[in-house]
Amino acid sequence: MRGTLVVATLLAFSVMPAAIAANPVRDVLWVALQGCVLAKKAAGRSFPCLAVDLGDAARPGTAVLRAPGQPTHTVVMPTDSVSGIEAPVLQGPRGAAYWRAALAARHYVSDALQGRLPPSAVGLEVNSVGGRSQDQLHIHLDCMRRSVTAALKAHGDAVGDSWAPFPVPLAEVSYLAMRVPADAVAAFNPFAALARVPSWQGHLHDASFAAVEADPGDPRGGMILLAYREPEASAEYLMDHGCRVARHGRAG
Repeated sequence: MRGTLVVATLLAFSVMPAAIAANPVRDVLWVALQGCVLAKKAAGRSFPCLAVDLGDAARPGTAVLRAPGQPTHTVVMPTDSVSGIEAPVLQGPRGAAYWRAALAARHYVSDALQGRLPPSAVGLEVNSVGGRSQDQLHIHLDCMRRSVTAALKAHGDAVGDSWAPFPVPLAEVSYLAMRVPADAVAAFNPFAALARVPSWQGHLHDASFAAVEADPGDPRGGMILLAYREPEASAEYLMDHGCRVARHGRAG
C-alpha cells in the first residue's frame, strides 16, 4: 500500500491507540480492519469499511475499504491476519477465495465513477514486502494507466497461458505475463501462479503482480496477469489513482 493511503488511514483512525497494533506504522490497516469487523459483529454495519463479509465454514472473511480522500482507490483484505503476498496460506484455497472477493468488489470503483468505467476494466494489484508499507494483505482495486491498457491491446496476442516476458516494458519495468482463460478466472489463484515462475518459489516476498481483463477486442479474452520481482517491487505503478482513463473511455 503506497504512502498516500497509509497517511490518510492513519488520520482517519488516529483515535485508535497505537498500542493495539504490534507495529503502529505497518499495522495501521490491521487496526482499521478490526474496527470494521467489530462494527459488523456488534451492529451489523461495515463502517468505516464499505463492506465486511465475516465468512463461514466454506469461505474466509473479507472486507472492502476505500482509501480516505481517494474516490476510486479501494482495497480488499482478509479479516484474518495474513501478512501479504509471501504468506504460505495464500498458496491454497484461501488465495483463490481472496482473489474472487477482489473480483467481486471491482464494482465499487466503477460505481464511484458512475459507470464511466466498467468493472471489467478495473485492475487488481498486490505489492511486494518492500513495496508495501502495511503488513496485512490488501488487494488494490483501481483504474489502470491508459498506457498500460493501450499496451495490452497492442500486444495482448503475445500473452499465452504460461508465464513469458511481456513484449514491451510497462512503466519502465520488464514484466512477465500470462493469460487466465475466461472459464478459469473464478477458480484461479494468482499467488499459486506466482510460485510456478521458475526460481520464484520461496522468493515471493520480492514479487508484485497486477491483473486486468483482456481488451474487449482480444478474441481470447480472459484476464492478463503481469508480474515482476525486485526488492521493492510495486506493480501499483501500473495503476492510475486519478482514473484519467475514465474521462476518455477505455484506452485504445
